[in-house]
Amino acid sequence: MASVPVKPLPLLRRNITSTTASKSSPMLANVSSRHFLGIFTYKESLRQMRTPASLSHRRRVSTVVSSAGNLTAPSWDSWKPDKTAAATALLLSDVIWPAAGAFAAMAILGRMDQMLSPKGISMSVAPLGAVSAILFITPSAPAARKYNMFLAQIGCAAIGVVAFSVFGPGWLARSVALAASIAFMVITRANHPPAASLPLMFIDGAKFHHLNFWYALFPGAAACVILCLLQSIVCYLKENMKF
Repeated sequence: MASVPVKPLPLLRRNITSTTASKSSPMLANVSSRHFLGIFTYKESLRQMRTPASLSHRRRVSTVVSSAGNLTAPSWDSWKPDKTAAATALLLSDVIWPAAGAFAAMAILGRMDQMLSPKGISMSVAPLGAVSAILFITPSAPAARKYNMFLAQIGCAAIGVVAFSVFGPGWLARSVALAASIAFMVITRANHPPAASLPLMFIDGAKFHHLNFWYALFPGAAACVILCLLQSIVCYLKENMKF
């Protein structure tokens, strides 16, 4: 028996399409007549969503949301050793020269302490140990940049003097000085964490009070000049005398 091909009914399909369109058009008209949050209509909101300003704003919002999600997510990798550092071959010179530079730095500053002790100036203070570690171990880090180091050392030390002059010794002066020092480093783009301890050291150290605003230069900034000279020597020895 021969099979007869069945053709679709165009009238029926046209009727279905027209029926669907006729049903959806009142719905769209009804939606377009409504106000979006009582301010914009549906058509106006679509038009504003297509503007370049709204697109860039949505891109910024999505970037902020994604970065916030990365911050809130627990990162267990920070508790592990750096894979790139572990994969790099460690030479004996990479250990000897930074350690020798730190020894030379504290020896020079200690000798200067003996010479300047009659004037009440101490050069070998605790924050310089952190500065030495940054300069000798990670000389290419942002905290080791000369701009960051000297600006943060001078600015944070001066903030400590001002906080002590206004609030006197105590927890309020320490809190204000530390908060202002961090804000200062953020505003000036001078990221140098060891400088944040200078205002606290001035507020709690009675032997520094007589220096007043000279504390902005001694011992922090003045000692950093010596540390920078030693850093140049250490970097030269690491590059040219490897063993």
